[in-house]
Amino acid sequence: MPHDIEPRLLRAFAAVAEELHFTRAAARTYVAQQALSRDVRRLEERVGAELFLRTTRRVELTAAGERLLPHALRVLRAHDELAAALAEVRGGPTAHRPLIVDVLGPGLTSGRVLDEARRAAPELDLVARFHSGLTGAAAEILAGRFDVSFGRVAGLTPSLLAQLEHRPVRHEPLAVILREDHRLAGRTAVPLDELAGETVYAGAGNPETPEWTDYARLLFEGRGIGIVPPAPLAVGVEEFVRVMRRYGNPVLASVDFPDMPGTVRLPITDPVPLSPVSMVWRRGLRHPGLDALHTAVDRLTADGRWLARPAGTWLPEPDARLLRARHAGGVDRPGPGRAPV
Repeated sequence: MPHDIEPRLLRAFAAVAEELHFTRAAARTYVAQQALSRDVRRLEERVGAELFLRTTRRVELTAAGERLLPHALRVLRAHDELAAALAEVRGGPTAHRPLIVDVLGPGLTSGRVLDEARRAAPELDLVARFHSGLTGAAAEILAGRFDVSFGRVAGLTPSLLAQLEHRPVRHEPLAVILREDHRLAGRTAVPLDELAGETVYAGAGNPETPEWTDYARLLFEGRGIGIVPPAPLAVGVEEFVRVMRRYGNPVLASVDFPDMPGTVRLPITDPVPLSPVSMVWRRGLRHPGLDALHTAVDRLTADGRWLARPAGTWLPEPDARLLRARHAGGVDRPGPGRAPV
C-alpha cells in the first residue's frame, strides 16, 4: 500500500463509512457526489481492495474497509491537528471543528458539565450525543466518532483505559427507582439493606454498560440483593414506564435521574453508594472545547463539593484504588500545555 495517500481520499472514505450513504456523505463534506465517488474509487485503487459493497439500496463496509477505518480516522485527526498547529505558529486565526460530547441525558452530571461549558464559552460548538454507557462510548471515542464522554472508568478494561485520558468529576450519590405501589415507595430514603430479597435492574446484558452492572454487583454483594438477568434495554420514557408497570423491578440510578410517571426515586442510605463519574477523552486530544469542559469541571467540583467523600458513604474498592493511585501520582488535569491548537 502506498505511503503518500492524500488526506482528501481518506476524508471521503471516512465520510461514506460513517454515513453509509454517498449522497449524505457528499453533503457533509461539501463536495459533489460524483467527486466523492471518484475519490473513494481512487482510494480503493491505491489500497488494492474494495472498501464498500454498493447496491441500489444500501452501502456497507467490506472487511477491508472495516480494517482501514480506524487507521484512516487517526490519520485525519493528526492531519487536522497539524493544520491547526501550523495556523497558530503563523499567528493566524484557527477554525475549530465542533467537539462531540457524549452525555447520558440533560440534568445529569455530564449534562451539567456540558451546560456550564457552553455558558462560559458560547463561541464554541459543543455538540451533545446521548449514549447509554461508558464502555460503548469509549469505543466510539477511539473510533473518532465522539471526543469526550463521562462514566465509571474503573469498569473499563485496562487495554481500553490505556488509550484514554480521564479525570474525576463527581462522586455521584445513587438512588433506587420504585414503582409507586412498591412496599418501600412511601419512604423518604431507602437503607441499602432494605433492598434484601429484591432483584434490581442494573443494565445486565447491555454490552454498552458492563461497568454499571459490575458496580451493582460489588454494591449488592453479600446483601441478598439480586440483579435482573439480561433483558432488552428499555429506550425512552414510554418504554421505561411500560417495563416498570409490567415487571416492577427496582432500578439502580443516579439521584439526578429524571422523574418518570408512576414511579418514585428515593436516595439510598446506610451507606450512601457513590458512583465515581470521570470525564474521559482521547489521549492527546487538544481542542478549546476540551479546555472549556475542564474549566466547567473545576467550577462545579469546587462549588458543589462533587468530589467529597463524607462519612457513611461507599465506593467500590477498584474505584477507590484507582483514585488513590491517581492522587499518589499527582495526576489531576492537563497543565498549561493543554492550550488549544
